[in-house]
Amino acid sequence: MRIKLVGKAMDMGMEVARLVIGLAIAFFYRPIADFMLEQETSLVVLFRQRGLTVPSVPRRSTVHNLYFFTGIGIALFEVVRIWLLTR
Repeated sequence: MRIKLVGKAMDMGMEVARLVIGLAIAFFYRPIADFMLEQETSLVVLFRQRGLTVPSVPRRSTVHNLYFFTGIGIALFEVVRIWLLTR
């Protein structure tokens, strides 16, 4: 019985950690999205200088929405998993 409780507590700890990561992504979505957009822009420029045609980078608002909803999606998924673990 003790082993089962320890295993369940570790599972719950991992789920809570994932929930915190999802909430952190949703809370800090603007700096994360801006950083990733800068990296993508530099890659597009590098590829175009080498003669490869790649699609242009998405708009800043699109990237912001993408990271915000990714964070919220992770958080909601983990809330459901925590709820299922407690049942």
